[in-house]
Order: sequence, then C-alpha cells, then structure tokens
Amino acid sequence: MAQAASPVRTLDGATLEREPFVAEVASRCEPVVLRGLCRDWPVVAAQAESRAALLAYLARFDAGRSAEAFIGDPAIGGRYDYADNLADFTFSRETLGFGEALRRIADAADTAGRASVYMGSLPTDSHLPGFAAENQLSVVPDGVLPRIWLGTASAIGCHYDTFDNIACVVAGQRRFTLYPPSAIANLYVGPIDHTLAGQPVSLAASAAPGDPRYPDFDAIRHLAITVDLAPGDALYLPKLWWHSVEATAPFNVLVNYWWDGFASGPDAPYTTMLLAMIAIAERPPAERAAWRAFFDHYVFRPDGHPLAHLPETQHGILGPLRQGNYGRIRALVMRLLRGG
Repeated sequence: MAQAASPVRTLDGATLEREPFVAEVASRCEPVVLRGLCRDWPVVAAQAESRAALLAYLARFDAGRSAEAFIGDPAIGGRYDYADNLADFTFSRETLGFGEALRRIADAADTAGRASVYMGSLPTDSHLPGFAAENQLSVVPDGVLPRIWLGTASAIGCHYDTFDNIACVVAGQRRFTLYPPSAIANLYVGPIDHTLAGQPVSLAASAAPGDPRYPDFDAIRHLAITVDLAPGDALYLPKLWWHSVEATAPFNVLVNYWWDGFASGPDAPYTTMLLAMIAIAERPPAERAAWRAFFDHYVFRPDGHPLAHLPETQHGILGPLRQGNYGRIRALVMRLLRGG
C-alpha cells in the first residue's frame, strides 16, 4: 500500500517574526500552516462581529474600481473549471465594480439557488487603498502588497504559482489540497496558454476517482495533503507547489501575498523554462539527455559548484551572482539572443 503524505508542519503564526520566518519556513521550500498569523487584523475582527460589519469595513476602502468576476450557474456548484471540450469554461466572466461584487456575493450567500460569484487577485493598493496599512503582515518583505479574493462557496482547480505565497483567511473557511512539484507528470496538466485564470491546472485532480482518462494519477493520489484554515489562519506555499482551493462557507474572503524570496535579479525561472522549450524540447532524445547533463552540472548542481576544483579567483562568471556576475551573464545572454 502506498504511504500517505506527511502532514504539513504547523507553527504558531501569531508569534512569528520575519527573520525566523525566512530561516524556519521559507528556506525549506515546504508548505507550512501558520495558525493565527493574521488573527489581530482589524478586518478579521470585523468578520468575527458580523458579516454586516465585514462588508462595512471593506466598503470603507472601496476606490470605485472594477475588476473581472467569475459567474457560475447554480448547476456547477461553484466549481470553476473547463467544459468537457477544454475550449470553453463552466462559468462566464463579467466586469463588476468592487462594491457591486460585494453586494452580489452577499446576496448569493443568503439565497439558495443563486448564481455563484467569485472575484480574485485584486491588488488592494488600487482597489482598496489603505487596507494594507491597517492589516499588516510583518513576515513578508517590505514593499510586498496584498491581494484580496472574495466570493461564495467555490472550488478552484489544482494549479501552481511561480511566486512564494502566503494565503491568509479573513472570513469563511478554506481547504487547500496540495501536491509537491514532483507530481507534475501524473497530474495531467491542461493547456499553458488557455487557462482559467492565468496558470495551468491539473485535469486529473478535479476529475472523479478512477477517471479512465487519467490512469497515472492514482500513482500520486496518496501524495495529496489537505489543510483546513479558519479566519486568522494562513498557509505558506512555496512556488511550484500544486494546490486546489475550496472556499466552503457561503461567504469567503482571503488575502494573499506573492513575492520571490530568493531572486538574484528580475529574470524569472519560468521565462528560462519557456526559452529552453523552444531551444531543446524537440531535439532528438539523445541530445536532450546530453543537455540535461549540462543543465544538472551548471544549473541544478547536485554535486556542488561546477568549478569547485578551481580557486574561486578563477570562477569567472560562475562566481557569486551578487558580485556583478548576474549582469555579466545577462548581457552575454542578450547578446546571444540578438545573434551577436
């Protein structure tokens, strides 16, 4: 019998400071539940008082801007997904003002049989200016600003992010189901350029158990880790961890922070992967294997630094990136891309 995944580590988020967070949480690149991380936020206190108090609190910051919302027929049960043909979706998109979206979500939460409404990833600095100043998270780097997600009961397909993420539950309940990055080959990932909301999703993770279209999914089903969060709780998710998100209460609000905690500069690994796809992916298998050996040696470095046998003074552009080599390598790459 396959061994079940280990439970996610849990820490007392209410007492966590930035330096211990980096050392004990982020540097391990594993999910961690942070109980009570945002329990002292005024917005969490407002939801504890009543939904009316929460709505009034959020409305106080409303800048009057609009954003895209997902609208789901009652028949889909709040499950925002692909249609069977993968060309269409089970929901429609509608541009709503923030205040109107709040009202429609609250009305739908109180009335059975109403269409579900979901609005996500709104930058609070533009849509709710002043919100971040009143509801601060000390563990994230300075300058990282929150986004807000709100809606009726919903289920969002299993996907990954290319940034580190702290997801803070403000109202309602959230259930995250997690898979490690290594599960990607068995998740039957959908298109990367025709997505629900930006990131590719796993087709198998949201399918019924035993779906014959996804036979290899059973090999990693045991890796699933389920995390339940209440208001005031948070989840740290490192980049590339797969996660489906269910909002299980009639009315739900979440605030999240995205940042790259270990970047040496502005260039993103995902961009590198896309370039590698066009440069390598359709070459003969033997040549791909050769390039894989070079990538392992120079990039992934399972055996340590590729020039460890030389004095550091002779490492050249393979010396520390922060000593000017980031810019030197980037300039070389740009020159090569231009054909120079």
